[in-house]
Amino acid sequence: MAVTGPLHLGADDFALFDLPRAFALNPTDLDARWRGLQARVHPDRFAAEGGAAQRVAMQWSVRVNEAYRRLKDPIARGAYLCELAGVSIDAERNTAMPTAFLMQQMQWREALEEARTAGEVSELEARVRAESQVMQAQLAVLIDGQPDSAPDLQAAAQQIRALMFVQRFLQDIARRADVLDQA
Repeated sequence: MAVTGPLHLGADDFALFDLPRAFALNPTDLDARWRGLQARVHPDRFAAEGGAAQRVAMQWSVRVNEAYRRLKDPIARGAYLCELAGVSIDAERNTAMPTAFLMQQMQWREALEEARTAGEVSELEARVRAESQVMQAQLAVLIDGQPDSAPDLQAAAQQIRALMFVQRFLQDIARRADVLDQA
């Protein structure tokens, strides 16, 4: 799908991609819109117009790619939506988490420390990824709301912080898997 209409540098990512401000996005549609925007702003398209036009096109290309990466990543997209609505994620200072979540994190970390085989690490990774998917589905409800509930962006911000913990833990799992693969 080609994106048409004027481009505005100050537009938020959703407006740039001509999408509604919502957590739920169709990835295929997002990809098509990205390709359409890139086709409009790619510097090669402006080669005959000189260096200044190419530099502006390069700035646009970078802007489009940054927006695409943010919209494609569910955690970044959720954080962006919260921030657009004036709700700060504040992940650096606000690390408070519910006790149940902290207990689950401790259990996962213990399981990772005790894992001796690639299969054990792989099994843990599958469990953590499945939980991440459940958390992302919950995040969609918190941000987009449902017919019987309004969005809850404060709870969404907490869910995003929790997903950031999970994402970092998945990176720890990948590092452990690499160590076991090299052994």
